[in-house]
Amino acid sequence: NQVLEMFDHAYSNYMEHAYPADELMPLTCRGRVRGQEPSRGDVDDALGKFSLTLIDTLDTLVVLNKTKEFEEAVKKVIKDVNLDNDIVVSVFETNIRVLGGLLGGHSVAIMLKEKGEFMQWYSGELLHMAKELGYKLLPAFNTTSGLPYPRVNLKFGVRHPEARTGTETDTCTACAGTLILEFAALSRFTGTSIFEEYARKALDFIWEKRQRSSNLVGVTINIHTGDWVRKDSGVGAGIDSYYEYLLKAYVLLGDDSFLERFNTHYDAIMRYISQPPLLLDVHIHKPMLNARTWMDSLLAFFPGLQVLKGDIRPAIETHEMLYQVIKKHNFLPEAFTTDFRVHWAQHPLRPEFAESTYFLYKATGDPYYLEVGKTLIENLNKYARVPCGFAAMKDVRTGSHEDRMDSFFLAEMFKYLYLLFADKEDMIFDIEDYIFTTEAHLLPLWLSTTNQTISKKNTTTEFTELDDSNFDWTCPNTQILFPNDPMFAQSIREPLKNVVDKSCPRGISRAEESLGSGPKPPLRARDFMASNPEHLEILKKMGVSLIHLKDGRVQLVQHAVQAASSLDAEDGLRFMQEMIELSSQQQKEQQLPPRAVQIVSHPFFGRVVLTAGPAQFGMDLSKHKAGTRGFVATIKPYNGCSEITNPEEVKEKIALMQRGQCMFAEKARNIQKAGAIVGIVIDDNEGSSSDTAPLFQMAGDGKNTDDITIPMLFLFNKEGNIILDAIREYETVEVLLSDKAKDRDLEVDNMDQKLSENDSQKQSSEETTSASQGVGLASEEPEGGDSSDVVQPDPLSPAPADSDSVSTSNQDSYVPDTEASSIPEPECAQADNQPQEQKTDTESDSKANWDNKVPPMESILADWNEDIEAFEMMEKDEL
Repeated sequence: NQVLEMFDHAYSNYMEHAYPADELMPLTCRGRVRGQEPSRGDVDDALGKFSLTLIDTLDTLVVLNKTKEFEEAVKKVIKDVNLDNDIVVSVFETNIRVLGGLLGGHSVAIMLKEKGEFMQWYSGELLHMAKELGYKLLPAFNTTSGLPYPRVNLKFGVRHPEARTGTETDTCTACAGTLILEFAALSRFTGTSIFEEYARKALDFIWEKRQRSSNLVGVTINIHTGDWVRKDSGVGAGIDSYYEYLLKAYVLLGDDSFLERFNTHYDAIMRYISQPPLLLDVHIHKPMLNARTWMDSLLAFFPGLQVLKGDIRPAIETHEMLYQVIKKHNFLPEAFTTDFRVHWAQHPLRPEFAESTYFLYKATGDPYYLEVGKTLIENLNKYARVPCGFAAMKDVRTGSHEDRMDSFFLAEMFKYLYLLFADKEDMIFDIEDYIFTTEAHLLPLWLSTTNQTISKKNTTTEFTELDDSNFDWTCPNTQILFPNDPMFAQSIREPLKNVVDKSCPRGISRAEESLGSGPKPPLRARDFMASNPEHLEILKKMGVSLIHLKDGRVQLVQHAVQAASSLDAEDGLRFMQEMIELSSQQQKEQQLPPRAVQIVSHPFFGRVVLTAGPAQFGMDLSKHKAGTRGFVATIKPYNGCSEITNPEEVKEKIALMQRGQCMFAEKARNIQKAGAIVGIVIDDNEGSSSDTAPLFQMAGDGKNTDDITIPMLFLFNKEGNIILDAIREYETVEVLLSDKAKDRDLEVDNMDQKLSENDSQKQSSEETTSASQGVGLASEEPEGGDSSDVVQPDPLSPAPADSDSVSTSNQDSYVPDTEASSIPEPECAQADNQPQEQKTDTESDSKANWDNKVPPMESILADWNEDIEAFEMMEKDEL
């Protein structure tokens, strides 16, 4: 019931505020129309002015038993959607979202018609639209290889003078290899074989071009020559659904060659990429060499695919690791490191983890996965829900939002969550009669025996030897998935339950762990100690020399020709790559994370979160989990560079001041003397914003700043103006400053006043921002509007050596004087204690806040309606 209510909230807001636009912008309560909003680059290639979200949601409506709404939606699509727009779209996204959405809608429409109650008027209109779209995608396949161009113009195709596309040379493996389900279904539904033929040709070409010794494929490939452009290989972004479609093509079409290809790839994945519970990218030519030390969130689909194959144990392991990351950050960051730190902080409400949770529950029946699903629902409602829908997270660390609700959120997330909790009687049809596409669209399994126009010549076994034992774990599964032990899944999860929190510090190195157990594994950068003679000997063997610089730093240089063997040289190259990345990571860790400024007074009630830069002096907000809360006041003089003349207005309040004309530390001392509890410096550079500028840290004045005891934060001009505008509108404005945004609706008890026409709220919601990578350090405030930033030096100093040398410096930052440890121990220790601190300081408060004073649903809905009315009033105003 909760999932249904959440879906209604998202879907009704899209229909009310965005339709017929492609997507909803949930912070500003309007539709995203391509060309009318600032370009977001490749992300916008999914938008084609064809009411994307509605088409993507069609079969979700039927799964959720909303047949009347489905009937209305189909009529809208038939009547309103135009597929002949002069617009360049992604072939991959249009295939899985629009073509898949139309085919999924058609599949459930004919099922409902057969049942005799709904859709009696339907005569294949969605299928006709799907066929029209299929023909519009075919020009993209006009290449010698059969691999499609990544983009196509819906009106003019690819090569046409007005097409504005067709010059690309590369495409991703998933982009070319995720077509077979939709194209084959279109051929089987219509009897027109050309679509399935094109998709098969693309898959055949990728299979031919796999790296023969490793049986892996790269991330991007040249569509004309078939050369691998990016030679790293994993199961995440760029490759993910290629593997998924090989197995599902076998399930849907019954063609053994697809199964044999999948099993060949799967064997390679488990041999090289799977490092339980991690899945790490490797080089296709040197698969023992890791290509990176971080993972992206798209690989969260892979445990679900392993369930479909029948390989349950590694699926449980990887899923549990991902769940631990979610428990740490509330959502899965777009990318995270092997020691579970945030690498890319965004989270666009991706459904892959929910998908794997559903599949694991179906396979195991373990109620643990229902609890996982409950956690996902609670986090979505608590952190992503806004008055006009659900907003993507711009930064999982601060809780800031992005004005974005992708169509896949409605197409997939609610489908998998509903199916996770639904009993058989909650469904109006048997879901087992269908297979899910990568966008969770439903295609009926009876297509396997319909309109078979393609010969099933097995081209796989001609040039590969297959390990027959691998086929034991294939549908139909010939092995017993579980012994008669309901605790089987728990026994696999148990060793991993603290894998995230205990990932550091490392007690002993891998080399020490392996003593006495055969050949030692290669020395890893994270284990290296410059004071360890054995490590220095290993470096020498790998062709790596260690140079002590005059400034006290240590530089590493590798000469491959000096290595003891080619294998040692390869180990040396990997060691240097790891060391460079480790050095870069550590530099980032020396930077302070962004802080959150949350407006908690009426009418915002904690829904507006602004990203602030920290100071390298004064109180550290991260050590005070409850944060600092108070009313804001503007100081006089506004620059804060002399004694404050209005101390009575500033005392016990949060002081706002302008950047410039003196040091940050001087401003802090002046407002502290006037009795302020916090200082917020607002940038004087007109139009600056955390959307476009790197995170800004305020440095000290080069002297001792221990006398400054109050917190200081920095807001860019755009974010600062949100608070200043709120003061002008409402006079008294209260904010909460913390290291991370607290629960929304902190003031839920005070929400008894009618919301006025609140320009500021919309502006604030739209400006919810987060930090981008890179940190500017500034200590001086020169006269005038311009400010000089002093950026920290690059930690990598190139060695004046041959072209085959790699160098890294700042070695002292990871050469501890004591035991070998991983990336800085103090931070790890803090991370280990963090859950307990949160439990004592904030969890009990928030629990009391939510459990003990939950307002009636009518009251919440009334407040949301007021919010929506206020947002609508604001549409007339300029930002």
